[in-house]
Amino acid sequence: MTVYLVGAGPGDPALLTMRGAEVLAGADVVVYDRLSVASLLELAPAEAERISVGKQPGGPRTSQEDINALLVARGRTGNQVVRLKGGDPFVFARGGEEAAALAAAGVSFEIVPGITSAIAVPAYAGIPVTMRYSSTSFTVVTGHEDPAKVEGSVNWEAVAALGGTVVVLMGAARCRTICDRLITAGLAPDTPAAAVQWGTRPNQRTLRATLATLAELDPQPPATIVFGEVAASDLAWFENRPLFGRRIVVTRAQPQASVLAGDLRRRGAEAIELPVISFQPPEDLDRLIRAAAEAGSYHWVVLTSPTGVARFFEHLRDARSLGGVKVAAIGPGTAAALAERNVVADLVPKQYVAESLLEAMPDGPGRVLIPRAETARDVLPEGLAAAGWDVDVVPAYRTVAPASDPAAAALLADAEVITFTSSSTVTNFLDSYGADAVPEVVATIGPITTATARNRGLQVVVEATEHTVDSLVAALEDFFTR
Repeated sequence: MTVYLVGAGPGDPALLTMRGAEVLAGADVVVYDRLSVASLLELAPAEAERISVGKQPGGPRTSQEDINALLVARGRTGNQVVRLKGGDPFVFARGGEEAAALAAAGVSFEIVPGITSAIAVPAYAGIPVTMRYSSTSFTVVTGHEDPAKVEGSVNWEAVAALGGTVVVLMGAARCRTICDRLITAGLAPDTPAAAVQWGTRPNQRTLRATLATLAELDPQPPATIVFGEVAASDLAWFENRPLFGRRIVVTRAQPQASVLAGDLRRRGAEAIELPVISFQPPEDLDRLIRAAAEAGSYHWVVLTSPTGVARFFEHLRDARSLGGVKVAAIGPGTAAALAERNVVADLVPKQYVAESLLEAMPDGPGRVLIPRAETARDVLPEGLAAAGWDVDVVPAYRTVAPASDPAAAALLADAEVITFTSSSTVTNFLDSYGADAVPEVVATIGPITTATARNRGLQVVVEATEHTVDSLVAALEDFFTR
């Protein structure tokens, strides 16, 4: 098999290349450094071994020799090994040393380039590294080497004389010395300068100054430093997104949690996925199987969640059995789940709650099938029965509370917002983590979830106007804008 030296990019997991994602998906072993985004590790199979060799300044570190030996040893086992490195493996990342060690040992390897922070981080700060007519070249320099050394591989005088843009990687700790050295080498003290900390991540911060004053702002690692006329550019877009920098807890079950988390991240938030419910088959699965087999005998099938759609259709042997049956969906998410199975909902109420669906349904007589969660409110079946329908409520799944996650719980202390998308998420979160762990801003998907939260003593600050994820995200945007 092969050892893949994969560039993970500067931080934003969306910047991983398609080839990088492909080899991660087939990995048996992942060896990663501290700058790799944790969510990238989820792209590897659950059973893959994950080995951290992160080098943390002032903390424990794995020597490069030990990393080389580890890659050779694992490469010889016949496993697919992915070495996940921040940025690009061949740009100040010692990927060349690792490749040389593998080559010397006769172990097959492949280089998967990554997007280097030298270009991506300035771009996320709205700083182009080149501009026509003003900055037609750029130089990338390591700041890891001490500029005060008499002898070194970096010729700072030559760097200053080149002109154009100078990008310094790993230079935050030596920022003052680097600036002084460039001024001594002839670069004007008023040359625009910028330091971008934690570039491409939700906690990105851009410091703008001049060559003479940048060190006074005390940039912290990891930081990408830019000197030159382009550093005065402020084409900010990443830090201007509506939820930029907000740390928001998502309590939804998987895979719905990833959908909400993705929407939040696209708007600049740091989404902390902490699912407090999971879905299991119902206690009496045979009952669901029989109901699906007899679907054609009903006048209406009413679906109240995307999960209910998925579980019901798992046991629907032939979609043609719904040919004479009308289908109702409680909201657009459920309707979309039906549409994925080429079924168009005959009825979607204006308000996406059981009460509104009940009002929109015609009166009986006839038979109605409701495949839904094993535990749910009885407003809908009781109301339909009162309207003359013969109602069969069939459990399609159970919602259960997974074990609490200590690692995720540790992130709650720094979170600003928590989102609840059902009464179950409120109840399970409080039962698992307690009211003291609830962040300052509580946001809910609608009035029923809000009522549950308030009954448990929480103050709800944000409530979606419609019972949808899009509406919840819009409500958060509106709250923070105001």
